Amino acid sequence: MYEKTYPSKRFRITLEFLKKHIGTHERIFDLGVPNPFSKIMEEQGYLVQNTTGEDIDNDTSALKNNEYDVFTAFEIFEHLLNPYTVLQNVKADKVLISIPLRLWFSPAYRSKTDMWDRHYHEFEDWQLDWLLEKTGFKIVDRIQFTHPVKKIGIRPLLRWITPRYYLVYAERIK
Repeated sequence: MYEKTYPSKRFRITLEFLKKHIGTHERIFDLGVPNPFSKIMEEQGYLVQNTTGEDIDNDTSALKNNEYDVFTAFEIFEHLLNPYTVLQNVKADKVLISIPLRLWFSPAYRSKTDMWDRHYHEFEDWQLDWLLEKTGFKIVDRIQFTHPVKKIGIRPLLRWITPRYYLVYAERIK
């Protein structure tokens, strides 16, 4: 059903996971500038506010100064130097976070033309779990999924069977 509407498997799975845990009446603060997935959330009736491009490693004021019920970060934490500080400053009691998993057969992504499009962290699932635990969150649900590419070769074949993304829903421990 979503395959024709959404450009990727990742968007389809993320939207299904979001709908499973978050109601459209809840205000979402989405880390990162407006993007194709934040637009999909809005089309589905979610109230979404994004950051404005500030360097969130150095300036967490947007996390403190906005009103929101849910914090989302979809494929953003790998670009941050300090996601721990970000999570410490989240006001919401609910978080949805997805990360690309570290792949043993591929080096960390680093764009040669865009200094912001780099992965400082490529997590293993336990690392994100620990980060959430240390910042006061308990994981309620999680999934991993593959991201096949339409190419020929050993790495593309491995992408059909090796999970690439990790998606977590967690709530603050009170």
